[in-house]
Amino acid sequence: MMYTKRPRPDGQNFYRRLPAIVSFLGILFMQFILLIHLACAPGPASELELKVMTYNVRFDNPADGQHNWQHRREAAAALIRSQSADLVGTQEVLKNQLDDFWQRLPEYGYLGVGREDGQTAGEFSAIFYRKDRLQVIKSGNFWLSQTPEIPGSRGWDAACERIVTWGLFEEKASGFRLAFFNTHLDHVGTIARRESVRLLLDRIQNLTPDLPIILSGDFNAPPDSEPISLILDSGYLTDTRSRAASVSGPTWSFHGFGRVPEQQRLLIDFIFVSPQFEVLEYRNIFDRVGETYYSDHNPILVRLKLRVSRR
Repeated sequence: MMYTKRPRPDGQNFYRRLPAIVSFLGILFMQFILLIHLACAPGPASELELKVMTYNVRFDNPADGQHNWQHRREAAAALIRSQSADLVGTQEVLKNQLDDFWQRLPEYGYLGVGREDGQTAGEFSAIFYRKDRLQVIKSGNFWLSQTPEIPGSRGWDAACERIVTWGLFEEKASGFRLAFFNTHLDHVGTIARRESVRLLLDRIQNLTPDLPIILSGDFNAPPDSEPISLILDSGYLTDTRSRAASVSGPTWSFHGFGRVPEQQRLLIDFIFVSPQFEVLEYRNIFDRVGETYYSDHNPILVRLKLRVSRR
């Protein structure tokens, strides 16, 4: 039997093929890096829409007669549900009113404490949110005073204790996060309104840097006032009415259950947003509910949109 001797590798041929081998390995390495990048990079951007409302419900005052809360509570809850509001900043809510909302709107969670003691006493500036769509990542409250961490503290020349309730929310489907602040400025103290806004803006920047921001509330101040100018001059918050693609409803929001003459009615309820939001719609809702109204203030609803990246 004859054996054929296998030729020894040609070293010269190997070195000739070396560039091709290196190139092939380089291509494999680049494909590996690309796969890692695609796995870690955000997916295609998608549009996220939110409906946000500010609503001073008027505290449960027995002296209101036909406009008392017992005649309005069903309509108030039905309004929030019918508008499919994702976030609602409320003002003047007493504990029994909070319970009424809780019973009628089980699909909503809420944040907030009573302004008099940090628990249940006094008015809430509660935030309601749709539990099926949003989850709370972090939340808190602070008082509009020189001692904002002390429950029930009253600031400057204010007639009442005033509070801010805030929350950091994550939209469950996209993972997108936003910050929502809700408040009610004092109706008497001009210094208190000014200093409260300064404190509020400082807290917004410190608590939620680099996040899209929504600020709602009854500011007890018209559009041309110093507190509103301070907000607009901040450089990162704008009035949704001025930016909305569609605007409907009156140019005022407080009417005192229709008793204030129309020419004397003022716009004092606002929703402000940071530039990340596009404002699709602004609705100032003025409707009769039987022999009364939703409140002595108009609820205001905005529809917002922004683009988010899914991971």
